[in-house]
Amino acid sequence: MRMFEGIPAVYLHREAVDFRKSINGLASIVETGMGLSSLSGAVYVFCNRKRDKLKILYWDRSGFALWYKRLEEQRFAWPRRWNDAVIELSEQQLHWLLSGYDITRLQPHKNLQYQHVS
Repeated sequence: MRMFEGIPAVYLHREAVDFRKSINGLASIVETGMGLSSLSGAVYVFCNRKRDKLKILYWDRSGFALWYKRLEEQRFAWPRRWNDAVIELSEQQLHWLLSGYDITRLQPHKNLQYQHVS
């Protein structure tokens, strides 16, 4: 299943975000910290300091939605080479990032196989 198809833009917030923030806090970062409109239909991607959790905020015509992913053993390869606080990604780069790829080197995370959740 591919999510986030046909989105107008993807913006990645390069600095780590306090993950206690939810929709209102992240929308405030988009508006004041990134200088973008949180109501544009674009997706805004945030990562925590340890880079093992990712949140995506977007407006879906009737309200905000918040998508969350936690990695069990690895880290998201968060771009560090850019000097900008906001990085614009292509839709394909977003899918690579969500699939575990380092978007700068195109190296994936290893697949994990578990029998149950502890």
